[in-house]
Amino acid sequence: MDGFFGRTRELELLDKALDRARSGGRAGRPGRAILMRGRRRVGKSRLAEEFIERSRVPYLYFTASALKSAELDLRQFTAAAASSSLLGAGVFEGQSPADWHAALSLLAAALSDDSPSIVVIDEMPYLISNDSGFEGSLQAAFDRELSRKPVLLLCIGSDLTMMEALNTYGRPFHQRATEMVVPPLSPADVADMTGLPAAEAFDAFLISGGLPLILDDWPHGARARDYLADAVADPTSPLLVSGERSLAAEFPADTQAKLVLSAIGSGERTHTLIGRAAGDLPTATLTRALRLLTRKRIITAETPLSTHPSRETRYWVADPHLRFWLAFLGPYLPEIERGRSDLVIGRVDRSWTSWRGAAIEPVLRESLRRMQPAALPGSTRAIGGYWTRTNYPQIDIVCADREPVARRITAVGSAKWQDHRRFDRHDLTELIVQRSMLPGADASTPLIVIARAGVDLTDVTDVTVFTPGDLLEAWR
Repeated sequence: MDGFFGRTRELELLDKALDRARSGGRAGRPGRAILMRGRRRVGKSRLAEEFIERSRVPYLYFTASALKSAELDLRQFTAAAASSSLLGAGVFEGQSPADWHAALSLLAAALSDDSPSIVVIDEMPYLISNDSGFEGSLQAAFDRELSRKPVLLLCIGSDLTMMEALNTYGRPFHQRATEMVVPPLSPADVADMTGLPAAEAFDAFLISGGLPLILDDWPHGARARDYLADAVADPTSPLLVSGERSLAAEFPADTQAKLVLSAIGSGERTHTLIGRAAGDLPTATLTRALRLLTRKRIITAETPLSTHPSRETRYWVADPHLRFWLAFLGPYLPEIERGRSDLVIGRVDRSWTSWRGAAIEPVLRESLRRMQPAALPGSTRAIGGYWTRTNYPQIDIVCADREPVARRITAVGSAKWQDHRRFDRHDLTELIVQRSMLPGADASTPLIVIARAGVDLTDVTDVTVFTPGDLLEAWR
């Protein structure tokens, strides 16, 4: 696929920010700043480039990289500014600023006083890591000079924790910027891009994670199995490369975090089994790695949702594509490199149904959260699952009035996500039995069914059924 897809909302927000810079501000401060964050490879840089192309105003686009020193960062920034389309870019010619304060003063001099400009600092966390004074220099330059110019300063970063912290109380840039989160493309976007029906669009979402680079490579109308057969055979395909590059950027030297993440990606969910699969890590080491992965939003830690507190924490890989990559691709890259992609595809064929059944659950719950309030019982404010140490009962969907400990359970549900097996009376009976074992639920608690292949419930009227089409529509 060619061209730019989606991101209508994000482009509108950027347009409004540039319009405010163009029209001026109170007390002669038209300058605006945006802190843009999102997972790696969700298309933040591509979004910024598209916005610049549409805006048709002078701009500087500087991308930081993992250089060894602030001096090298400054040299790279100066070169990018000198070759930019800013009206005063010539002020950078022959300059070697000694620090960020001097470099940003040159930037202010290069900006027009009368017409709007855009300045993009991409991968800003790298600059902060190399120079702890960068934030203070940026704050001083923005307050004294940049905010007095009609400029939109767009700061981009993939380190979600660091980008969130930049705008918190006590940090130099606090309350000087608007925050923007760029999510992956949604299942609805995936359906539109691939031309697939709802159920198969969810398959494509689980494989791609909504990453534009992968979806650009997905042939229109191709089912998941057909796409995988081609993509896995190509060692340079975005499907194979994206996961590897993301892990290298997030954990360049932390082998223990990688081991723990690999254990979770292989299907382990509990603290004990993850530690065992990661090589019998000491408890303290495992706990530290889990905290790091959670803080970086690489994994999600969940507890059962009911009216009773529980410590039965389960861990998931947060990004669907990385979850797929860790399960089926990353451990088997040597097979692909020696031309045996058939072994990888065979492994996917054997495990796809069971893997998908677990991987789709967080996506289905998020789909329910996005539905109109009228679609769920009125006091539903939280949606999760329920399990015990023995895994029985294990309930796919629990709706409640709050989390992590509910006052009231508003609905209980089951997700049957198989290609040909319909949800039938046997499944309904099992759901009713498990409902009776859920703390806070009783025979009057409403029942919900999500069925990929439909239902076989003749004469049953007290169950709310959601189809893949219903769930996909919730993302629009």
